[in-house]
Amino acid sequence: MSAFENLVTQITQVFFEHGYEKMTMSLLAQHCKITRRGLYHHFSSKEEALQAMIRLGNQRTRVNSIREGERLLAEKAPVLDIVTHVLDVRYGETRRQIALSPYALEINDAAFRICRPVMIEAAALFQADFCRLIERAISEGLFSLRPTVSVDSLVQMLCDGARGTNQSFVAPRPEEIVGRYRQMSGAILYGCVMSGEV
Repeated sequence: MSAFENLVTQITQVFFEHGYEKMTMSLLAQHCKITRRGLYHHFSSKEEALQAMIRLGNQRTRVNSIREGERLLAEKAPVLDIVTHVLDVRYGETRRQIALSPYALEINDAAFRICRPVMIEAAALFQADFCRLIERAISEGLFSLRPTVSVDSLVQMLCDGARGTNQSFVAPRPEEIVGRYRQMSGAILYGCVMSGEV
């Protein structure tokens, strides 16, 4: 891990432990055991620090989720297992981590207000990677889509479903997240995949 990634990891922990709204750059530097000048060398504001946190977190979960999907694909796992695990690593790990923070709602709100472009870019990159993984699964004969369903639309539905699960009015408890992804993915796949292939 680079020094920058280590700093962003520390910033993430600080926001989870102490919140975002009342955090100042001075306090952030103090909690990260870095000088204010050192912190300002990397970020001009706490908004930039939050964006770096979101960007790095999304990058890690994107890479790890596709790696997990490729592993399961190589094992010829059922498509529902592949999809569930990919979504759980991509979206569930972050959701479980933030659920432990007493500042979860505050951080979630700040992320959606301040980091929307970062989140949109991350979603587009992940969905492109996920499409390639699904295309490989299809080409390897694990399943086939109904003629009216494209890989892009399937991946969009699955990602929308996972994000919707995370933002549901009554959020699932951390230990329930993977089960909710599995239910949602099963329902979508049932409607999109040729009979008997899920």
